[in-house]
Amino acid sequence: MPLPQPAKRRHLHTRRVECFGYLRDDGMFDIEGHIVDTKTYDCNDFGGDVTPAGAAIHDMWVRLTLDRTYVIHGVESEMDARPYTTCPQVIPDMKSLVGLRIGAGFSRAVKERIGGVRGCTHLMELLGPVATVAFQTIGSGEVDTEMPSRKPGERPHFLGGCHSWRTDGPVVKERFPEFYTGPDAALP
Repeated sequence: MPLPQPAKRRHLHTRRVECFGYLRDDGMFDIEGHIVDTKTYDCNDFGGDVTPAGAAIHDMWVRLTLDRTYVIHGVESEMDARPYTTCPQVIPDMKSLVGLRIGAGFSRAVKERIGGVRGCTHLMELLGPVATVAFQTIGSGEVDTEMPSRKPGERPHFLGGCHSWRTDGPVVKERFPEFYTGPDAALP
């Protein structure tokens, strides 16, 4: 269902984010993200250059190569469009993400390594959806048959991650009753 009818307005900016998850032939995973920003009007930057309406102000890519435990083994990034000639200078620093594990504390670790003047705001923002797609890709039914099954009693990493996966809710009660904490939970 679409959103309700908005107030009268004028479209100014569009951001498109696309992410893709791949299982490689060597058993690793490539997760790619692409971000494109455009304006509906000619846009002047601080140096006097003009980006025409509809042309990309930002057109950037990032690829993370991960293992089955979500550890980053490789990072590639490109900037097909950017507002300043200095922007690509941060691309080599993206390699500092190698060794990080996508999971709890990932965003904080990314900020420590490539935050502020050490990185690009747009590439950093792209890493959030890329991380989500990593979980959707590696944890997909297509790959699950090749992965070791969850050990008995091992809590799934996604429990408590959103409203539907709350431990006192009906989804957890049905699918993972051993981790259900609602008022009618069985006592140990």
